[in-house]
Amino acid sequence: MSRLVSLPRVAALALALSLATGAVSAQPVFDAPANGFRGKVSARNENVIPGSTAEVTGRAFVPGQQVTLLRGETVLNATPVVVDEQGNFKASVQIPADAVPGQHPVVVRASQPAAATVVALRVSPNLPLSGQQAFQQSSGKLVQGLYQSAYSAGSNALFVTSAVGRPPVTQSQLLKVDPKTLKVLRAITPAQVPDAKGGSVFAVYGVGVDDPNGNVWVSNTRQDTVAVYRQSDLSLVHQFPVGAVPHARDVVVDAKRGKVFASAAGEDHLSVFDAKTFKALEPITLASGVDDEKFVPMSLVLDEASGKLFTVSIGTPEAAVIDVASGKVDKVIDLGNSISASGVAFDAKRNRLFVASQGTDNLLIVDVASGKVLHDVPVGAGALNVAFEPVSGLAYVTNRGAGTVTVVDGDGKVVGNLDGGTFPNHVREDGKGNVFAVNKSRGAEDPKGDRITRITPARR
Repeated sequence: MSRLVSLPRVAALALALSLATGAVSAQPVFDAPANGFRGKVSARNENVIPGSTAEVTGRAFVPGQQVTLLRGETVLNATPVVVDEQGNFKASVQIPADAVPGQHPVVVRASQPAAATVVALRVSPNLPLSGQQAFQQSSGKLVQGLYQSAYSAGSNALFVTSAVGRPPVTQSQLLKVDPKTLKVLRAITPAQVPDAKGGSVFAVYGVGVDDPNGNVWVSNTRQDTVAVYRQSDLSLVHQFPVGAVPHARDVVVDAKRGKVFASAAGEDHLSVFDAKTFKALEPITLASGVDDEKFVPMSLVLDEASGKLFTVSIGTPEAAVIDVASGKVDKVIDLGNSISASGVAFDAKRNRLFVASQGTDNLLIVDVASGKVLHDVPVGAGALNVAFEPVSGLAYVTNRGAGTVTVVDGDGKVVGNLDGGTFPNHVREDGKGNVFAVNKSRGAEDPKGDRITRITPARR
Protein backbone atom coordinates (compact mmCIF):
# COMPACT_ATOMS: atom_id res chain seq x y z
CA MET A 1 0.00 0.00 0.00
CA SER A 2 1.45 3.38 -0.94
CA ARG A 3 1.51 6.35 1.41
CA LEU A 4 -0.03 9.78 0.93
CA VAL A 5 1.61 12.46 3.09
CA SER A 6 -0.58 15.39 4.14
CA LEU A 7 1.58 18.49 4.32
CA PRO A 8 1.15 22.09 5.54
CA ARG A 9 -0.38 24.92 3.47
CA VAL A 10 1.57 27.92 2.24
CA ALA A 11 -0.40 31.09 1.36
CA ALA A 12 -3.60 29.03 1.55
CA LEU A 13 -2.42 26.84 -1.34
CA ALA A 14 -2.22 23.07 -0.91
CA LEU A 15 -0.04 20.48 -2.60
CA ALA A 16 1.14 17.11 -1.40
CA LEU A 17 3.96 15.12 -2.96
CA SER A 18 3.99 11.42 -2.22
CA LEU A 19 6.73 9.00 -3.18
CA ALA A 20 4.39 6.10 -3.81
CA THR A 21 6.05 2.71 -3.86
CA GLY A 22 5.24 1.08 -7.15
CA ALA A 23 2.37 3.39 -8.11
CA VAL A 24 1.44 6.98 -8.78
CA SER A 25 0.03 8.51 -5.62
CA ALA A 26 -3.31 10.23 -5.29
CA GLN A 27 -3.00 13.75 -6.68
CA PRO A 28 -3.71 16.59 -4.25
CA VAL A 29 -4.58 20.01 -5.62
CA PHE A 30 -3.12 23.51 -5.72
CA ASP A 31 -6.27 24.96 -4.19
CA ALA A 32 -6.70 28.50 -5.53
CA PRO A 33 -10.34 28.80 -6.54
CA ALA A 34 -10.16 32.62 -6.69
CA ASN A 35 -8.21 32.47 -9.94
CA GLY A 36 -9.60 29.13 -11.07
CA PHE A 37 -6.26 27.29 -10.86
CA ARG A 38 -6.55 23.65 -9.78
CA GLY A 39 -3.15 22.16 -10.62
CA LYS A 40 -2.34 18.68 -9.33
CA VAL A 41 1.13 17.25 -8.70
CA SER A 42 2.31 13.70 -8.00
CA ALA A 43 5.51 11.66 -8.03
CA ARG A 44 6.17 8.16 -9.30
CA ASN A 45 9.24 6.76 -7.60
CA GLU A 46 9.83 3.22 -6.48
CA ASN A 47 13.20 3.68 -4.81
CA VAL A 48 14.50 7.23 -4.33
CA ILE A 49 17.97 6.82 -2.83
CA PRO A 50 21.00 9.13 -2.60
CA GLY A 51 22.38 9.70 -6.09
CA SER A 52 19.16 8.77 -7.91
CA THR A 53 16.45 10.94 -9.47
CA ALA A 54 12.88 11.66 -8.47
CA GLU A 55 10.30 12.35 -11.17
CA VAL A 56 7.65 14.97 -10.41
CA THR A 57 4.65 15.37 -12.72
CA GLY A 58 1.71 17.73 -12.81
CA ARG A 59 -1.62 18.02 -14.56
CA ALA A 60 -4.53 20.48 -14.76
CA PHE A 61 -2.07 23.38 -14.83
CA VAL A 62 -2.36 26.44 -17.07
CA PRO A 63 -0.50 25.97 -20.38
CA GLY A 64 2.67 28.04 -20.36
CA GLN A 65 3.00 28.16 -16.57
CA GLN A 66 6.54 27.77 -15.26
CA VAL A 67 7.26 25.43 -12.34
CA THR A 68 10.36 25.59 -10.13
CA LEU A 69 11.41 23.20 -7.36
CA LEU A 70 13.67 24.40 -4.54
CA ARG A 71 15.36 22.89 -1.51
CA GLY A 72 16.33 25.70 0.83
CA GLU A 73 17.98 28.30 -1.43
CA THR A 74 19.01 25.68 -3.99
CA VAL A 75 17.01 25.46 -7.20
CA LEU A 76 16.61 21.78 -8.10
CA ASN A 77 15.68 22.37 -11.74
CA ALA A 78 18.05 24.97 -13.20
CA THR A 79 15.56 25.84 -15.94
CA PRO A 80 11.90 26.18 -14.96
CA VAL A 81 9.67 23.49 -16.40
CA VAL A 82 7.09 24.84 -18.82
CA VAL A 83 3.57 23.38 -18.69
CA ASP A 84 2.52 21.98 -22.07
CA GLU A 85 -0.64 22.72 -24.08
CA GLN A 86 -2.52 19.93 -22.28
CA GLY A 87 -1.72 21.42 -18.87
CA ASN A 88 0.87 18.79 -17.96
CA PHE A 89 4.52 18.93 -16.92
CA LYS A 90 7.29 16.53 -15.90
CA ALA A 91 10.47 17.34 -13.97
CA SER A 92 13.36 15.13 -12.90
CA VAL A 93 15.04 16.03 -9.62
CA GLN A 94 18.59 14.84 -8.98
CA ILE A 95 19.09 13.56 -5.42
CA PRO A 96 22.59 14.42 -4.09
CA ALA A 97 24.84 11.43 -3.50
CA ASP A 98 25.40 12.57 0.08
CA ALA A 99 21.71 13.13 0.86
CA VAL A 100 20.71 11.84 4.29
CA PRO A 101 17.77 9.38 4.15
CA GLY A 102 14.58 10.87 5.50
CA GLN A 103 12.13 13.67 4.76
CA HIS A 104 13.54 16.64 2.78
CA PRO A 105 11.45 19.84 2.52
CA VAL A 106 10.99 21.02 -1.06
CA VAL A 107 9.25 24.19 -2.24
CA VAL A 108 7.10 23.78 -5.35
CA ARG A 109 6.52 27.16 -7.01
CA ALA A 110 4.36 27.96 -10.01
CA SER A 111 3.88 31.25 -11.86
CA GLN A 112 1.04 32.97 -13.75
CA PRO A 113 -0.98 32.36 -11.65
CA ALA A 114 1.39 32.26 -8.71
CA ALA A 115 1.20 29.35 -6.28
CA ALA A 116 3.64 27.77 -3.83
CA THR A 117 3.82 25.23 -1.03
CA VAL A 118 6.30 23.24 1.03
CA VAL A 119 6.30 19.48 0.52
CA ALA A 120 8.36 16.58 1.86
CA LEU A 121 10.52 14.55 -0.49
CA ARG A 122 11.45 11.20 1.01
CA VAL A 123 14.92 9.79 0.37
CA SER A 124 15.29 6.10 1.26
CA PRO A 125 18.34 4.26 2.59
CA ASN A 126 20.38 2.31 0.06
CA LEU A 127 21.29 -1.16 1.32
CA PRO A 128 23.35 -3.25 -1.11
CA LEU A 129 22.53 -6.93 -1.52
CA SER A 130 24.38 -9.07 1.01
CA GLY A 131 24.39 -12.42 2.82
CA GLN A 132 23.02 -14.50 -0.08
CA GLN A 133 25.35 -17.38 0.81
CA ALA A 134 23.74 -17.65 4.24
CA PHE A 135 20.30 -18.52 2.84
CA GLN A 136 18.77 -21.15 0.61
CA GLN A 137 16.14 -19.80 -1.79
CA SER A 138 13.70 -21.65 -4.01
CA SER A 139 11.26 -19.78 -6.22
CA GLY A 140 8.32 -20.54 -8.48
CA LYS A 141 6.10 -18.41 -10.70
CA LEU A 142 2.41 -18.48 -9.77
CA VAL A 143 -0.20 -16.05 -11.14
CA GLN A 144 -0.38 -12.30 -11.55
CA GLY A 145 -1.29 -10.05 -8.64
CA LEU A 146 0.03 -12.06 -5.66
CA TYR A 147 -0.91 -10.42 -2.38
CA GLN A 148 -0.50 -12.62 0.73
CA SER A 149 0.14 -16.22 1.77
CA ALA A 150 -0.56 -18.32 4.87
CA TYR A 151 0.73 -21.77 5.82
CA SER A 152 -1.59 -24.48 7.14
CA ALA A 153 0.04 -27.18 9.26
CA GLY A 154 -3.19 -29.19 9.08
CA SER A 155 -3.19 -29.33 5.28
CA ASN A 156 0.58 -28.92 4.89
CA ALA A 157 -0.21 -26.35 2.23
CA LEU A 158 0.19 -22.69 1.47
CA PHE A 159 -2.86 -20.62 0.65
CA VAL A 160 -2.07 -17.66 -1.59
CA THR A 161 -4.29 -14.78 -2.68
CA SER A 162 -4.07 -12.76 -5.88
CA ALA A 163 -5.94 -9.83 -7.38
CA VAL A 164 -5.13 -7.74 -10.44
CA GLY A 165 -5.86 -4.08 -11.01
CA ARG A 166 -8.34 -1.61 -9.63
CA PRO A 167 -12.13 -1.82 -9.58
CA PRO A 168 -13.84 -3.40 -11.29
CA VAL A 169 -11.48 -6.27 -10.37
CA THR A 170 -12.34 -9.25 -12.56
CA GLN A 171 -9.09 -11.23 -12.22
CA SER A 172 -8.50 -12.84 -8.83
CA GLN A 173 -7.59 -16.30 -7.56
CA LEU A 174 -7.23 -18.23 -4.33
CA LEU A 175 -4.43 -20.78 -4.70
CA LYS A 176 -3.48 -23.90 -2.77
CA VAL A 177 0.27 -24.40 -3.16
CA ASP A 178 2.64 -27.23 -2.23
CA PRO A 179 5.18 -25.67 0.19
CA LYS A 180 7.93 -28.04 -0.99
CA THR A 181 7.59 -27.87 -4.77
CA LEU A 182 5.88 -24.44 -4.85
CA LYS A 183 3.50 -25.83 -7.45
CA VAL A 184 -0.20 -24.94 -7.56
CA LEU A 185 -2.33 -27.83 -6.29
CA ARG A 186 -5.67 -26.14 -6.83
CA ALA A 187 -6.97 -22.71 -7.85
CA ILE A 188 -10.37 -21.05 -7.92
CA THR A 189 -11.73 -17.69 -9.04
CA PRO A 190 -14.12 -16.07 -6.54
CA ALA A 191 -17.76 -15.60 -7.47
CA GLN A 192 -19.00 -12.46 -9.14
CA VAL A 193 -20.40 -9.71 -6.96
CA PRO A 194 -24.19 -9.58 -7.41
CA ASP A 195 -25.39 -6.54 -9.38
CA ALA A 196 -21.84 -5.19 -9.70
CA LYS A 197 -20.84 -3.30 -12.80
CA GLY A 198 -18.03 -4.57 -15.00
CA GLY A 199 -18.16 -8.18 -13.83
CA SER A 200 -16.39 -7.60 -10.50
CA VAL A 201 -15.57 -10.67 -8.42
CA PHE A 202 -15.10 -10.99 -4.67
CA ALA A 203 -11.34 -10.50 -5.16
CA VAL A 204 -9.18 -11.97 -2.38
CA TYR A 205 -6.35 -10.12 -0.60
CA GLY A 206 -5.62 -11.01 3.06
CA VAL A 207 -5.58 -14.67 4.13
CA GLY A 208 -5.58 -16.69 7.36
CA VAL A 209 -6.00 -20.41 8.06
CA ASP A 210 -8.38 -22.16 10.46
CA ASP A 211 -7.06 -25.71 10.83
CA PRO A 212 -9.55 -26.99 13.47
CA ASN A 213 -12.44 -26.27 11.10
CA GLY A 214 -10.56 -27.01 7.88
CA ASN A 215 -11.19 -23.52 6.52
CA VAL A 216 -9.26 -20.61 5.08
CA TRP A 217 -10.47 -17.04 5.62
CA VAL A 218 -9.84 -14.24 3.13
CA SER A 219 -10.52 -10.53 2.97
CA ASN A 220 -12.47 -9.09 0.05
CA THR A 221 -11.03 -5.60 0.37
CA ARG A 222 -12.84 -4.02 -2.58
CA GLN A 223 -16.24 -5.16 -1.25
CA ASP A 224 -15.45 -4.31 2.40
CA THR A 225 -16.02 -7.86 3.58
CA VAL A 226 -14.55 -11.33 4.20
CA ALA A 227 -15.21 -14.89 3.01
CA VAL A 228 -14.53 -18.47 4.09
CA TYR A 229 -13.34 -21.30 1.82
CA ARG A 230 -12.73 -25.00 2.41
CA GLN A 231 -9.03 -25.90 2.63
CA SER A 232 -9.48 -29.27 0.91
CA ASP A 233 -11.01 -28.15 -2.39
CA LEU A 234 -11.29 -24.35 -2.08
CA SER A 235 -15.07 -24.51 -2.28
CA LEU A 236 -16.89 -21.49 -0.86
CA VAL A 237 -18.19 -22.10 2.66
CA HIS A 238 -19.55 -18.66 3.49
CA GLN A 239 -19.52 -15.27 1.81
CA PHE A 240 -20.15 -12.40 4.22
CA PRO A 241 -22.26 -9.53 2.88
CA VAL A 242 -20.76 -6.44 1.30
CA GLY A 243 -19.85 -3.93 4.02
CA ALA A 244 -19.19 -6.45 6.80
CA VAL A 245 -15.59 -5.20 7.30
CA PRO A 246 -14.76 -1.74 5.91
CA HIS A 247 -11.69 -2.01 3.65
CA ALA A 248 -10.84 -5.43 5.10
CA ARG A 249 -7.10 -6.10 5.03
CA ASP A 250 -5.54 -8.75 7.28
CA VAL A 251 -7.40 -11.70 8.78
CA VAL A 252 -6.13 -14.03 11.52
CA VAL A 253 -7.73 -17.02 13.23
CA ASP A 254 -7.45 -17.78 16.93
CA ALA A 255 -7.98 -21.54 16.73
CA LYS A 256 -7.68 -21.97 20.49
CA ARG A 257 -10.60 -19.66 21.24
CA GLY A 258 -12.54 -20.04 18.01
CA LYS A 259 -12.39 -16.38 16.98
CA VAL A 260 -11.45 -14.63 13.76
CA PHE A 261 -10.13 -11.07 13.59
CA ALA A 262 -10.06 -8.79 10.54
CA SER A 263 -8.50 -5.35 10.35
CA ALA A 264 -10.77 -2.59 9.05
CA ALA A 265 -8.12 -0.44 7.39
CA GLY A 266 -9.38 3.12 7.19
CA GLU A 267 -11.49 2.68 10.32
CA ASP A 268 -10.48 2.47 13.98
CA HIS A 269 -11.47 -1.08 14.85
CA LEU A 270 -11.03 -4.80 14.28
CA SER A 271 -14.02 -6.87 13.23
CA VAL A 272 -14.48 -10.14 15.13
CA PHE A 273 -16.31 -13.34 14.11
CA ASP A 274 -17.07 -16.76 15.56
CA ALA A 275 -14.98 -19.26 13.59
CA LYS A 276 -17.69 -21.96 13.60
CA THR A 277 -20.97 -20.10 13.36
CA PHE A 278 -19.60 -17.10 11.39
CA LYS A 279 -21.60 -14.85 13.69
CA ALA A 280 -20.29 -11.29 14.00
CA LEU A 281 -19.07 -10.57 17.53
CA GLU A 282 -18.40 -7.29 19.28
CA PRO A 283 -15.72 -5.34 17.38
CA ILE A 284 -12.57 -4.13 19.11
CA THR A 285 -12.17 -0.35 19.05
CA LEU A 286 -8.61 0.97 18.88
CA ALA A 287 -8.24 4.38 20.49
CA SER A 288 -5.20 6.42 19.51
CA GLY A 289 -3.01 8.11 22.07
CA VAL A 290 -2.30 10.93 19.60
CA ASP A 291 -4.60 13.93 20.02
CA ASP A 292 -7.32 14.20 17.37
CA GLU A 293 -5.88 11.29 15.39
CA LYS A 294 -7.26 7.85 14.57
CA PHE A 295 -5.63 4.45 15.07
CA VAL A 296 -6.00 2.83 11.63
CA PRO A 297 -5.14 -0.91 11.86
CA MET A 298 -3.12 -2.70 9.19
CA SER A 299 -1.33 -6.04 9.66
CA LEU A 300 -2.29 -8.45 12.43
CA VAL A 301 -0.23 -11.07 14.24
CA LEU A 302 -1.48 -13.44 16.94
CA ASP A 303 0.43 -15.14 19.74
CA GLU A 304 -2.04 -17.93 20.39
CA ALA A 305 -0.26 -19.24 23.50
CA SER A 306 -0.53 -15.98 25.43
CA GLY A 307 -3.79 -14.90 23.82
CA LYS A 308 -2.33 -11.60 22.64
CA LEU A 309 -3.10 -9.99 19.29
CA PHE A 310 -0.93 -7.22 17.86
CA THR A 311 -1.57 -4.61 15.21
CA VAL A 312 -0.05 -1.35 13.98
CA SER A 313 -1.55 1.91 12.78
CA ILE A 314 -0.87 3.39 9.37
CA GLY A 315 -2.32 6.71 10.51
CA THR A 316 -0.33 7.20 13.72
CA PRO A 317 3.06 5.96 15.01
CA GLU A 318 1.48 3.34 17.26
CA ALA A 319 1.09 -0.37 17.92
CA ALA A 320 -1.66 -2.01 19.96
CA VAL A 321 -1.64 -5.06 22.22
CA ILE A 322 -5.03 -6.78 22.52
CA ASP A 323 -6.24 -9.49 24.89
CA VAL A 324 -8.28 -11.79 22.64
CA ALA A 325 -10.20 -13.47 25.47
CA SER A 326 -11.68 -10.21 26.74
CA GLY A 327 -11.54 -8.30 23.49
CA LYS A 328 -9.92 -5.39 25.30
CA VAL A 329 -6.85 -3.35 24.38
CA ASP A 330 -4.08 -3.94 26.92
CA LYS A 331 -1.92 -1.06 25.79
CA VAL A 332 -1.07 1.25 22.91
CA ILE A 333 2.66 1.66 22.30
CA ASP A 334 4.23 4.87 20.98
CA LEU A 335 6.59 3.79 18.18
CA GLY A 336 8.36 7.11 17.72
CA ASN A 337 10.16 7.05 14.35
CA SER A 338 7.41 5.42 12.33
CA ILE A 339 5.41 6.82 9.42
CA SER A 340 2.77 4.63 7.77
CA ALA A 341 3.43 1.47 9.77
CA SER A 342 1.93 -1.52 7.99
CA GLY A 343 3.75 -4.74 8.91
CA VAL A 344 3.95 -6.43 12.32
CA ALA A 345 5.47 -9.62 13.72
CA PHE A 346 6.09 -11.00 17.22
CA ASP A 347 8.87 -12.87 18.99
CA ALA A 348 7.12 -14.70 21.84
CA LYS A 349 10.35 -15.92 23.42
CA ARG A 350 11.77 -12.43 23.93
CA ASN A 351 8.40 -10.63 24.04
CA ARG A 352 9.41 -8.31 21.22
CA LEU A 353 7.43 -6.70 18.45
CA PHE A 354 8.76 -6.07 14.95
CA VAL A 355 7.21 -3.18 13.01
CA ALA A 356 7.82 -2.35 9.34
CA SER A 357 6.98 1.22 8.26
CA GLN A 358 6.60 2.31 4.64
CA GLY A 359 7.14 6.01 5.27
CA THR A 360 10.35 5.70 7.30
CA ASP A 361 11.79 2.68 5.45
CA ASN A 362 12.71 1.00 8.72
CA LEU A 363 12.16 -1.94 11.03
CA LEU A 364 11.53 -1.13 14.69
CA ILE A 365 12.19 -3.77 17.36
CA VAL A 366 10.09 -3.02 20.43
CA ASP A 367 10.06 -4.46 23.93
CA VAL A 368 6.37 -5.09 24.56
CA ALA A 369 6.55 -5.01 28.36
CA SER A 370 8.17 -1.59 28.61
CA GLY A 371 7.01 -0.19 25.26
CA LYS A 372 10.59 0.89 24.56
CA VAL A 373 11.98 0.87 21.02
CA LEU A 374 15.17 -1.16 21.29
CA HIS A 375 16.40 -0.93 17.70
CA ASP A 376 15.61 1.24 14.68
CA VAL A 377 16.97 -0.52 11.60
CA PRO A 378 17.01 1.09 8.11
CA VAL A 379 16.00 -1.65 5.66
CA GLY A 380 15.05 -0.03 2.34
CA ALA A 381 12.36 1.82 0.42
CA GLY A 382 8.78 0.95 1.25
CA ALA A 383 9.20 -1.50 4.14
CA LEU A 384 5.78 -3.10 3.84
CA ASN A 385 5.52 -6.38 5.76
CA VAL A 386 7.55 -8.43 8.23
CA ALA A 387 7.57 -12.01 9.52
CA PHE A 388 9.43 -13.37 12.55
CA GLU A 389 10.77 -16.90 12.10
CA PRO A 390 11.08 -18.52 15.58
CA VAL A 391 13.45 -21.39 14.72
CA SER A 392 16.27 -19.10 13.57
CA GLY A 393 15.17 -16.05 15.55
CA LEU A 394 15.30 -13.88 12.42
CA ALA A 395 12.90 -11.27 11.08
CA TYR A 396 12.30 -10.94 7.33
CA VAL A 397 11.14 -7.58 5.89
CA THR A 398 9.70 -7.10 2.39
CA ASN A 399 10.76 -3.73 0.98
CA ARG A 400 8.38 -3.11 -1.89
CA GLY A 401 10.14 -0.09 -3.35
CA ALA A 402 13.69 -1.39 -2.95
CA GLY A 403 12.83 -4.85 -4.31
CA THR A 404 14.54 -6.60 -1.41
CA VAL A 405 13.90 -8.87 1.55
CA THR A 406 16.03 -7.73 4.48
CA VAL A 407 16.87 -10.27 7.20
CA VAL A 408 17.47 -8.86 10.69
CA ASP A 409 18.41 -10.66 13.90
CA GLY A 410 16.88 -9.97 17.29
CA ASP A 411 19.59 -7.48 18.16
CA GLY A 412 18.90 -5.29 15.15
CA LYS A 413 21.77 -6.49 12.97
CA VAL A 414 21.18 -6.93 9.24
CA VAL A 415 22.40 -10.44 8.43
CA GLY A 416 21.20 -10.49 4.83
CA ASN A 417 19.66 -8.26 2.18
CA LEU A 418 18.23 -10.53 -0.50
CA ASP A 419 16.88 -9.87 -3.97
CA GLY A 420 13.10 -9.93 -3.56
CA GLY A 421 12.18 -9.57 -7.22
CA THR A 422 9.68 -6.99 -8.42
CA PHE A 423 7.63 -5.32 -5.68
CA PRO A 424 8.01 -7.76 -2.75
CA ASN A 425 4.61 -7.62 -1.09
CA HIS A 426 4.29 -10.07 1.79
CA VAL A 427 6.19 -12.63 3.84
CA ARG A 428 4.90 -15.34 6.19
CA GLU A 429 6.64 -17.99 8.31
CA ASP A 430 5.62 -21.66 8.63
CA GLY A 431 7.03 -22.27 12.14
CA LYS A 432 9.44 -24.87 10.74
CA GLY A 433 12.34 -22.61 9.80
CA ASN A 434 11.03 -21.37 6.45
CA VAL A 435 9.49 -18.11 5.30
CA PHE A 436 7.53 -17.60 2.10
CA ALA A 437 7.70 -14.28 0.27
CA VAL A 438 5.36 -13.27 -2.56
CA ASN A 439 5.93 -10.43 -4.98
CA LYS A 440 4.02 -8.57 -7.66
CA SER A 441 5.06 -7.71 -11.21
CA ARG A 442 5.24 -4.99 -13.83
CA GLY A 443 3.07 -7.13 -16.09
CA ALA A 444 2.43 -10.72 -17.10
CA GLU A 445 5.78 -11.00 -18.91
CA ASP A 446 7.93 -9.75 -16.01
CA PRO A 447 10.43 -12.60 -15.35
CA LYS A 448 11.05 -11.43 -11.77
CA GLY A 449 7.39 -10.89 -10.93
CA ASP A 450 4.46 -12.95 -9.63
CA ARG A 451 6.68 -15.35 -7.73
CA ILE A 452 6.63 -17.17 -4.42
CA THR A 453 10.01 -17.73 -2.79
CA ARG A 454 10.87 -20.03 0.09
CA ILE A 455 13.79 -18.69 2.16
CA THR A 456 15.61 -20.81 4.73
CA PRO A 457 18.92 -20.20 6.55
CA ALA A 458 21.60 -22.38 4.95
CA ARG A 459 22.83 -25.33 6.96
CA ARG A 460 26.37 -25.00 8.18
